[in-house]
Amino acid sequence: MNFTRSFNNWRKYRQTVTELGRMTNRELHDLGIDRSDIHRVAREASGR
Repeated sequence: MNFTRSFNNWRKYRQTVTELGRMTNRELHDLGIDRSDIHRVAREASGR
């Protein structure tokens, strides 16, 4: 079960990084996110 949870968290992290990475700087700014914060936001979203 721990492996499954870790794998799902990793997938959520990667998906978040990918989706945020595709956004323009203006779209990220509208969300209050700086491009340098993408990995931090993804970690928080995935529970890592």
